[in-house]
Amino acid sequence: MKKMLLAFLVAAAGLAAAAQPRGPQPQPENVVLTRRAATQQVYGGPTNPQGRSYNFTPTFFIYPDGRVDEAGAQALLASLGIQDVLDANYGVARVINPVGAKYDADADFEAFVTLFNQARSGNLKVIGIGAGATFVNQVLALKAADHIAGILSVDGKAARLPKGFRSYGVPAFAAGKTAAAVAKEYQALNAACAPAEPLLKVETSAAGDLAAVFAEAWDKVLGANYRYNNFGHTHYEGQQFGQYGPYELEPYLDDCERQLGVTRIVVEQPVGAARQGQEAPKQLWYEYWPAGLLEGAPAHSVPVVVLLHGNTNDPRTQAETSGFIQLAAQERFFVVEMEWQGSVSYQAMGHDGIENVLYQLFAKYPQLDPSRVYAEGLSAGSMTATALGIKKSHVFAAVGGHSGGLLERPVPGPFPSYGPIMSEATQKRGAVEMPYCSVLGTADNVVPFIRPDNWRNNGYLNAWNAYQQMNGMEVVRELDFSKDPLFGMTLRDRETIRTDKGAGIEIETGQLYKGNVPLIKIVAVVNYGHWNFQPTARIMWDYFKQFRRDPETKKLIYDPQ
Repeated sequence: MKKMLLAFLVAAAGLAAAAQPRGPQPQPENVVLTRRAATQQVYGGPTNPQGRSYNFTPTFFIYPDGRVDEAGAQALLASLGIQDVLDANYGVARVINPVGAKYDADADFEAFVTLFNQARSGNLKVIGIGAGATFVNQVLALKAADHIAGILSVDGKAARLPKGFRSYGVPAFAAGKTAAAVAKEYQALNAACAPAEPLLKVETSAAGDLAAVFAEAWDKVLGANYRYNNFGHTHYEGQQFGQYGPYELEPYLDDCERQLGVTRIVVEQPVGAARQGQEAPKQLWYEYWPAGLLEGAPAHSVPVVVLLHGNTNDPRTQAETSGFIQLAAQERFFVVEMEWQGSVSYQAMGHDGIENVLYQLFAKYPQLDPSRVYAEGLSAGSMTATALGIKKSHVFAAVGGHSGGLLERPVPGPFPSYGPIMSEATQKRGAVEMPYCSVLGTADNVVPFIRPDNWRNNGYLNAWNAYQQMNGMEVVRELDFSKDPLFGMTLRDRETIRTDKGAGIEIETGQLYKGNVPLIKIVAVVNYGHWNFQPTARIMWDYFKQFRRDPETKKLIYDPQ
């Protein structure tokens, strides 16, 4: 057990560390210039609370028309006007010469693979100019489309797709005199995907100025998505090119108001008194309002979803990577993501602080519905949501989390443990009911999924047992994998859901009932690592919205849709 806890703490810390720029790395000679954002992210807290998180920040591989020296690379970056995008997104740009005097399909693809493995980027954008665009279109788009999050081709020759060629496709933007022909081939490349992926857009531009072309490409294609790989492992553990199959394509929230019509409000609230020579400590949270809800929604009409980031993650992690903001735009609910854990710049809220912020929000925004408040988190945020559902059961109508349960033994840090939470659940048994949705990946090495060889004292089983206890249900302490080879116990409503992400990831779900009420829902993403899987946001929300809590009696109300 001690080894498991140590592995958890090390891997959880590695989540954010992997997202940061590492020290100087040896580079192939064909990389003539690497340019970074003016301000880099700080592990454990946002450098710029007004900007984006450091999760899946973009890396640009830029292939020029021919070999350039450092001055030529500087001039190319200036002509693209790329620095503002780097600064706003903690991005990195690399200008990459051909290995030889001109581009060679084999040699330069091998160099690309070397650079890809070094960068470990989940948001790789490739830009080609002239002969560089021809290499990108005719080689990288055919050999590495499922590892690239977007391509900008300027004045390059189009690819020639082999007969019967299959691809996972790539979002693309074509400009210059060859734009129409290049776009046609990318459309054919993407048409091979079944079913169609809406993020596989192909756009063209008539603009002649390179900076205008890049700005339009970022706005329409390059800034709309990221691509990463969590299949068979956890993405921040690292992987080599092609090691785990095709990468998932997911939406990238560069500007949620422009992209979704969702307004983000950043709140930095002083708490306590300032010490001599220092500012007063502050709390931080982010509010997300779908169009029309902030201005004129009726009183008590808007549900609330609280998002909780993982251990020392940026406090925008869940908003930008869980899928809940996209869902809020569709389903018309309010989202707040809080810096609950604290950082070098902001004070930790803890369980009481989260509750207090919610009461402040209810007082400030009468349109919010106190009877429909839900919490969801990732990793340590999932553990916190799990604890909140039991410790603050009067506040929430349902809770859940991704990749986290309850640790068996107390450890330093914000990791709720089984003993104290189970004691509170025992005291409330039969008097309080709380719906709980547990989402987990079966290839998670950070918080391991239950298996026949590790289920005793497993964090997920601990969480399920705590909710079985408080909800007055049978507490299934002994698993029997002859009943269900995946979950080790009999679940109702068992369902297999096929997805179109990456390697065709499957979801297995089932529910535990008390009478006719499904009080626990378990969602396993098969062969998936430790991170959000965006399609499960819809599953969790559809489960949450069946429940509300009477504001007066605090009793749970089940109203299946």
